[in-house]
Amino acid sequence: MTMIATKKHSDEILERRKQFVPNAIGIFNPSTAVSAYDSIIVDADGNEMIDFAGGIGVVNAGHCPQPVVDAITNQAAAMIHCSFNVATYDLYMQLAEKLSTLLPHGEHTKVMLTNSGAESIENAIKIARQATGRQAVICYSSAFHGRTMMAMTLTSKVGYKLGCGPFAPEVYRIPFPDYYRYGNGLNLDEFSDIHLRELEDFFHTHVPAEQVAAIIIEPVQGEGGFNVAPKKYLQGLRNICTKYGILLILDEVQSGFGRTGRWAAYQHYNIVPDISTWAKSMGSGMPIGAVIGKAHIMDACKPSTIGGTYPGNPVCCAASLATLKYMEDININALGEKVGAMVRDRFNEMKNKFSCIGDVRGLGAMMAFELVKNKDPFQPDTELCKKLISYCAENRLIVINAGVNGNVIRILSPLVIEEKLLTKGLDIIAKGLEVLGN
Repeated sequence: MTMIATKKHSDEILERRKQFVPNAIGIFNPSTAVSAYDSIIVDADGNEMIDFAGGIGVVNAGHCPQPVVDAITNQAAAMIHCSFNVATYDLYMQLAEKLSTLLPHGEHTKVMLTNSGAESIENAIKIARQATGRQAVICYSSAFHGRTMMAMTLTSKVGYKLGCGPFAPEVYRIPFPDYYRYGNGLNLDEFSDIHLRELEDFFHTHVPAEQVAAIIIEPVQGEGGFNVAPKKYLQGLRNICTKYGILLILDEVQSGFGRTGRWAAYQHYNIVPDISTWAKSMGSGMPIGAVIGKAHIMDACKPSTIGGTYPGNPVCCAASLATLKYMEDININALGEKVGAMVRDRFNEMKNKFSCIGDVRGLGAMMAFELVKNKDPFQPDTELCKKLISYCAENRLIVINAGVNGNVIRILSPLVIEEKLLTKGLDIIAKGLEVLGN
C-alpha cells in the first residue's frame, strides 16, 4: 500500500476542527482519516485502523473498490454535471432500471434518484401525500429518518432536533415494537398482535385511517439502536396498510445493499412496500440515494413537485452502477450473512461473560449490543459505551454507538472485511469490556 503523505497530524487536525467547524456537527470518536482501503482507514499519523463503522453504513463493498474508483474517474473526465432536468442522459435510466430489477415493487416499478437518505425521505412523503390525497403520516418511537425538516419531524430522538421547531404538521408517532424492553415474557407473535391491535385503536383515538397517507418504518432501526421489527408485526402492518389504502414506506437507507444478507431488509419478511427509500451503500460513498415505488404511485405526482438540480448526478450514477455490479460479482449478500453470523456469535459470547450487555440483536451483519446497568433495560449505561468507544480508538479500532441513550455498540463494518481483521476487532471490543471492569 502507498502511504499518502500529510503535513497535518491527528491532534492538529482535530484542533483545527474545533476552530473552524461548528461544534454541533457530531463526532463519534477522536479519529482522523487521510486514506482508506477495504476495511482499513489510515489516520493522519500513518496508523492503520480497523473500520467497524463503514462511514455509518456507507461502504458495504469496502473503501475505494477499484471498479468504482475507475468508474468515477472515467465519468468525471466525460461529464460531471448537466442536470437531469436540463438534458437527459442514459446513466440515470441505467441505474433506475437496475434498481427496479433488483428491488421490484409489484408489476411495474419506477425510481427517483436523490442526493441522500434524508432527501429520499422528504420525497417519499411528498409522493405518498399526492398519491393518496391524504395528509397524515405515522412514524415510530426511536426512528431516525434524517435532519431535513420533514425527516427531522419523523425522527424520534429529541437530541437531533433541539431548537429546530416548529416541525411539520400531521405527523403522528406510535411505539416501535421493542421486544427487548416490552416483551414481558410474550412470544414474538403474541407481542406483535398486541402492537397491531394498538395501531387499530390508534385510528380511533388519534387520527382516522382514512386520513393517513403513509406509515413509515425502518425494518431494522439504525440510529435508534438496531431494533428489529418482528416478522409478524411487519407482515401485519402490510395487511393493515392495504386494508385502509395507506401506503407502506420502508426506510432502507442503513439496512440496504447486503447489510442484512439481502438487497433489502424487507426481503426477510416476504412483503413488498409501496415505496422504499435508499442511500448510503448505494454509491460507495458518493452522495446518491433513491426513492423506489410502484409505478402508479410514483406517477401520481404533479409536474415539478419532485426533482432538483443535482439528483442523479452523472458521476454518482456511474459510481452506483459500478458499486452494484461489484456487489453482485462478490456476492455481497453472502458476505453479509457470513459477517453477521461471526459477529452475532461473538456478541453472544460477550453477553454470557459480561453482565453489562443487556441485549444482542440485529439482522444479518447489522448487529449490535446494548450496554445497561444491573441487567435492567431501563438503565442505559451511556458512560460505559463512551469509554468503550475511546478504548477501541486507542487500540486502532473504529466503532460507533447508536440508541436514543447512546448506549448501543453497533457494527457496520465493510462486508468485505477479512476474517482475521473482523476477529481482531471483536477481540479488541471484548478486551475493552474486560479492562473497563464489566
